[in-house]
Parts: sequence; structure tokens; C-alpha cells
Amino acid sequence: MRFGKKGKLSPRYIGPYRISKRVGSVAYELELPQELAAVHLVFHVSMLKKCMGDSSLIIPTENIGIKDSLSYEEISVRILDRQVRKLRTKEVVSVKVLWRNQFVKEPTWEAEEDMKKRYPYLFESGEVPN
Repeated sequence: MRFGKKGKLSPRYIGPYRISKRVGSVAYELELPQELAAVHLVFHVSMLKKCMGDSSLIIPTENIGIKDSLSYEEISVRILDRQVRKLRTKEVVSVKVLWRNQFVKEPTWEAEEDMKKRYPYLFESGEVPN
């Protein structure tokens, strides 16, 4: 089951969960644990991923630390790179941030202005790559 996103093309999956019944031609009802009681049980097939039994892909929900808003916190590790993109009327500054959540370390491009507001400690050392 896809759960939340970080970056445009970086889906996250949790589970596996057993399919209890087929609701429509493209919808399935899952057997979810009690800690996901706030989540609706019926999912479109595009939200599901076939489980092939690879235990390295399974992230237990207890280890994620799901909040009441059905989100989880990722920890920013450091800034890897910085780029300035020139549009027609303005320049957009982005930084490549290395994130850590559970066993996965993954970099994404984020707006520098937003990152300075949310994570000012990443910019305190003054060592932002150009």
C-alpha cells in the first residue's frame, strides 16, 4: 500500500496487508491493523503494490511513528548541492537535501527558502555547496 510521498516520484509503501475482498473492478478492501483504524479500508489498485515476499521492502508501521494526521517525520541530514534555475521572470534557488527515515537515505531537491524556514540549522555552518 502506498503511504505518503516525499518528492514527486518517491512513493512510500507500508505493509504487506491481506486483501479481504474485491469491491469493484479496480478497488480492493484490505485487512489493516488497529493503529491504522483512521484509514479507509478500500483502495484503488494503483495505490497497491504486489508483495513478492522480499522482507527488505517491508517497513513495519510500529517503526514509522505515524502521527494522528497520518503523516510521519523525516530527518534532514545535510545539504548536498545547490542550484539556481532561471525562469523567464525570476530565479529559483533549490538545495539538494539528504533525508533519513528508517533505513532509507534519500536526497531530494527542495526550495532553499522553505528549507531555511523549516531547518535553519542546516545553513548555520555556512557550508552550502554551490
